[in-house]
Amino acid sequence: MPAPTALKQPPPAPEQQAAPAITNENEDELLIDIQQAAATLTDPNAAEPPEETMENEMAVDEEGRPRFAPGKNIDPIRRIETRKIPIPPHRMSALKANWTKYPPLVDHCKLQVRMNIKEKRVELRSSKYTVSNEALQMGADFVSAFAMGFDIDDAIALLRLDSLYIQSFDIKDVRQTLGPDALSRAIGRIAGKDGKTKFAIENATKTRIVLAGSKVHILGAFENIGMARESIVSLVLGAQPGKVYNNLRIIASRMKERW
Repeated sequence: MPAPTALKQPPPAPEQQAAPAITNENEDELLIDIQQAAATLTDPNAAEPPEETMENEMAVDEEGRPRFAPGKNIDPIRRIETRKIPIPPHRMSALKANWTKYPPLVDHCKLQVRMNIKEKRVELRSSKYTVSNEALQMGADFVSAFAMGFDIDDAIALLRLDSLYIQSFDIKDVRQTLGPDALSRAIGRIAGKDGKTKFAIENATKTRIVLAGSKVHILGAFENIGMARESIVSLVLGAQPGKVYNNLRIIASRMKERW
């Protein structure tokens, strides 16, 4: 046993096992690759990698203008839309009587039409056979014109001609101080005896007029609607029918000179 004052000796280190020699089988190949990479970096004449070619090269004419392929006719994507036009109760019987005259909506506009008797309305829907985007609106205008009181033949003209419109106004808006008796007198002045005044305005301005209570509906071209409305407003304000007839004759002569 060593003395307590003796120096401690460090414990003997464990013998280290000899590490197995690492064998590099691909040492030669790695050296060759490194040498080739270094040669490409230092050699300015080394071949550059080929650039990617465009798949669709733009064709150019002699003057340097691009030539594009002709466009293809692609059918546009159309959504199926619906319109529901309410029919007044007093026009339901006329609608049922003239329902067989509604084929232009199917033949001309290529729309699907049905009459909802329970809810008193006509429902329109576009289909895959609908060609024009305006067909649904034209069909809705046609049904609305018939619901206002226009004849079925006059309403069909909205499907044939693009220059026809419908304008409505209230007689009370022209003269707001009309009493119940004055309103009936104004309606009588517009219609005339046996509808003579109304027919004269229609023939002179080439329009169609419907009197539905205090409402006045006018069907025709834009300029013709303005002339017919001016005549009706003058009658409501108290102008003499003779003066209105003279103005209508002047309007009719001017329209004949135009055409």
